[in-house]
Amino acid sequence: MSVSCGIVGLPNVGKSTLFNALTSAGAEEGNFPFCTIDPNLAIAEVPDGNLQTLLKHIDSKKIIPASVKIVDIAGLIAGASKGEGLGNKFLANIRETDAIMHVVRCFESGTVVREDPVDPKNDIEVIELELVFADLDTVTKAIDRVSKKARSGDKDSIYERDLFTKVLDVLEEGRNVRSATWTDQELVAMKPLCLLSNKPVLYVANVGDDDFDGSSDHAQAVAKHADATGSKWIAICSDLESELRGMDAEESAAFMEDLGLTDPGLDRLIQATYSLLGLQTYYTAGPKEIRAWTIHKGDKGPKAAGEIHTDFENGFIRAEVYSIDDLVEYGTEASIKAAGKLRTEGRDYVMREDDVCNFLIGK
Repeated sequence: MSVSCGIVGLPNVGKSTLFNALTSAGAEEGNFPFCTIDPNLAIAEVPDGNLQTLLKHIDSKKIIPASVKIVDIAGLIAGASKGEGLGNKFLANIRETDAIMHVVRCFESGTVVREDPVDPKNDIEVIELELVFADLDTVTKAIDRVSKKARSGDKDSIYERDLFTKVLDVLEEGRNVRSATWTDQELVAMKPLCLLSNKPVLYVANVGDDDFDGSSDHAQAVAKHADATGSKWIAICSDLESELRGMDAEESAAFMEDLGLTDPGLDRLIQATYSLLGLQTYYTAGPKEIRAWTIHKGDKGPKAAGEIHTDFENGFIRAEVYSIDDLVEYGTEASIKAAGKLRTEGRDYVMREDDVCNFLIGK
């Protein structure tokens, strides 16, 4: 499953620094507003200790972790929805992603170009209003399009017209689409519009090296906004994370210990992004490879098998399943089976986090 998250924010909030730390892709950095013209793309591996646990018990040539595509999108500015600062192009880049990682500057610095004082609440509002304005244009055009068929009595078009009008009402209040309550049917009908303000958001408070826990007033302003909008937030010092990324494992561990940190912030950030997208992991394990596969929470066995190969979903017969905990307790797959812990699951089985699966596929 290919999933993507777009990093957005005002110019000079630390997006590219964070992107580099996440991906080690070396995105161009610069202390000027449009240092990123085209979006940088890279793959960030999802930190997963289960892979090493599996490798301890199953001899395999390699391990392949799950991953998330990270898109570093150029800094938006007020007026982007009207084309300011190449805004239309940047908004199109956001439209293609599954979720938004909204980076907000929460640190003071005399070396970063910025005329206005640090104001996280205002910065968030600038970006979110631009997304709302862009959606207003999209929805208005959609209403015009479906209204023609609706006037002829077409039931589907009447439904879409009425729904899009409800969406327009929300947007005209200056609200994000995701702030309103929608039925599953309505969400399905809205999906082709790719509305920017309906995408799930993780707010990233980019803090200074004196505020790792995000307790400052600036970071707490981000936390308050996230709570008010039903979203998640996380505090990250992108400069520190970039520095840690350049160290070997021993140096990094020692440095974090000196700072009183237990886990790299990037690990927490990637896992938070994974959770934001409603994803979970299952595993396949054998002599060639141990691999983490990405599925949505609630997916059933055939859907999970289809991630390996599209034909496997239709050909699914059953799955042999055990958990990571079973492997730790019994040591080998053979011992798990002998203990009666190897489960046989059918087409209606809802996959669980940390399942290890062998699928039986027919023609």
